[in-house]
Amino acid sequence: MSHILVVEDELSFVEALRVGLKREGFFVEVALDGTEALQRFKRRQPDLVLLDVMLPSISGIDVCREIRAMSTVPIIMVTAKSEEIDTVVGLEVGADDYVAKPYRLRELVARIRALLRRAEMTNQPAGTTPEDAVLQVGGFRLDRGRHEVSVDGKAVEVPLKEFEILALLMQTPDKVVTRQRFMSRVWGSDYVGDTKTLDVHIKRLRRKIEPDPLRPERIVTVRGVGYKLTR
Repeated sequence: MSHILVVEDELSFVEALRVGLKREGFFVEVALDGTEALQRFKRRQPDLVLLDVMLPSISGIDVCREIRAMSTVPIIMVTAKSEEIDTVVGLEVGADDYVAKPYRLRELVARIRALLRRAEMTNQPAGTTPEDAVLQVGGFRLDRGRHEVSVDGKAVEVPLKEFEILALLMQTPDKVVTRQRFMSRVWGSDYVGDTKTLDVHIKRLRRKIEPDPLRPERIVTVRGVGYKLTR
């Protein structure tokens, strides 16, 4: 039973969410503010965090940043429908996905399960599948079994979604990976959101691996199609 930490301060919303997620087979733990969320996360190490942006004591953005500094656990940010800036900032500080209120429980559950499947595949012991092999392209080295990335011999901290994006690019260097293929392979074929989350993750990844992220030379945009990794 996967352990979901729900960080939400609206009590009426929390109760409906707790009941709905339990009905879907998840173990649900609730934190009502940012401080409690960090305490519970450190103590219990949940499998996924569902994190509201607007929280008392510590904002959801800051909670996301602190969790990401110590863990690659999947994080889904919850934003108000009109607050696009919160969506972008949340993704930039390390969230894997986002949903906007109001949302349907079925959509949320689909996203949770897709993220948990990806996390499980990434964390399998080395050698269990062909994809666990070490990939090496130019100055890039990616070890699936150890969840390690290095660029030009220097270790780089890469959370789950960026890790999967880079792995997909490294499997076909100098060839374009389409946006549709990214969404299917990294977010799952049942993903129901839009693709701008991919662009934000690419932007974050470029900050870590490009000499000049504003003029990318390693992960190149192929306008209207997708991205490719150059050697």
